[in-house]
Amino acid sequence: MQRRAITLGVLLLASAFAEKPNIVFIMADDMGYGDVQALNPRSKIPTPHLNGLAAEGMTFTDAHSNSAVCTPTRYGVVTGRYAWRTRMKGGVLNGYSGPLIDPGRQTVAGLLKGAGYHTACIGKWHLGLGWVKNGKRIDFTRPLTSTPNDNGFDYWYGIPASLDFPPYVFIRNRAVTDPEWVEQTAQGFPAYLRKGERSKALVMENALHDLAADAVKYIGEQARTAAPFFLYFPLTAPHKPVLPHPDFRGKSPAGPYGDFVMQVDWTVGQVLGAIDRAGIREKTLVMYTSDNGSFMHRKPGETGHLEDPGVQAFRPETHTANGVLRGTKADIYEAGHRVPFFARWPGKVVAGSTCHATITHPDLFRTCAEITGAWVAEGAGPDSASFYHHLQGRPGPERKPVIHHSAGGMFSIRSGKWKMILGNGSGGRAQPKGKKFQRPYQLYDLSTDLGEAADLAKQYPEVVKELEAACLKIKGDD
Repeated sequence: MQRRAITLGVLLLASAFAEKPNIVFIMADDMGYGDVQALNPRSKIPTPHLNGLAAEGMTFTDAHSNSAVCTPTRYGVVTGRYAWRTRMKGGVLNGYSGPLIDPGRQTVAGLLKGAGYHTACIGKWHLGLGWVKNGKRIDFTRPLTSTPNDNGFDYWYGIPASLDFPPYVFIRNRAVTDPEWVEQTAQGFPAYLRKGERSKALVMENALHDLAADAVKYIGEQARTAAPFFLYFPLTAPHKPVLPHPDFRGKSPAGPYGDFVMQVDWTVGQVLGAIDRAGIREKTLVMYTSDNGSFMHRKPGETGHLEDPGVQAFRPETHTANGVLRGTKADIYEAGHRVPFFARWPGKVVAGSTCHATITHPDLFRTCAEITGAWVAEGAGPDSASFYHHLQGRPGPERKPVIHHSAGGMFSIRSGKWKMILGNGSGGRAQPKGKKFQRPYQLYDLSTDLGEAADLAKQYPEVVKELEAACLKIKGDD
């Protein structure tokens, strides 16, 4: 009788989860729109797994990060909220920074956990942690007081920030996996590293492989349970230090950066392979994107200076990482925030389909809520709009304008074909950097000018006025 009751309970639990897909959200670090062959036929870098993901699912051609740099984008992904509404008005956190997400704020992981999901973050966090110090130095033997576990994730394995920020350690949930550390010396570009503590067990060239192995293990384990799972998999590459694993060195015609992109593609293949081996392909929604554009590109013939030392010497002339887009990572121009985005969900998303609607990373929050029927807390995900209807290939409500933010804190607003920059420069690395909210503002028609070559602000003053008012209304008091 007891065994029958337990069996019935398991069946009821499985039935309750039957319509809820596993959700895997993979986010590369600094991969450009032009890196993927499926988006840029002129790309010199083989990306077979990403090409396959595009062929088997939907390609979003107008997908964007909410910011042109790491931390604020990740805040948007996890919370469905623009990071400039926090204390972060520009730049990024470092590996020693405290938590950016306010305690009690509902995250996409918390939302899905409330809907019965097991939730995991494997990879780069970069949203601040609760380090415990012994005097002035961090005590790596003591549990952290704030990690992704305090933001809705049942499981975390990863690194504090970008792989060029100390401390260079792996953390599992609240514990540094190897508290014995050595002093990492600073290194120059492309193997760029800042000076700081490094766990002896962390080898830069192996970091992405280590994370991939943990993600594969997690998928296999969770596939054997009744509950659906959410895996947020923020990668460490191809962000600097550009140190691809030995298996990929010299494999691409685009130098070490190209080798690193190939390794990212391989990592995606590892995840897809794990899903297939677990027999959960049809009930798993896989999304792939990047946190911002690549740091490795300027449009051919474009003049101006890039901040990263050595970029010009290191950048292969045969490959344009951001395709035809203007600018680079950190800029308010399209190369800063227009990113690859693919979604595969067999039987739900039409294979080989394309969506030209504007979406942005904070939209993950409301999309997951609509797919799963999860409860959304009051005030949560305020800058998120569901794109579930796009995945289904059906029309939906007109979306509200989208705000983008540069590394220097410059705003732009996107509404339909129009993009207006509320500043007089790039707001990032390309010269002139300009100043935010300084005129003349810039206006571009992206339906005919994706490279932002023709500033139409003087020709359409009424559009400038309308978009400025719309942006300031959304911005409010931050």
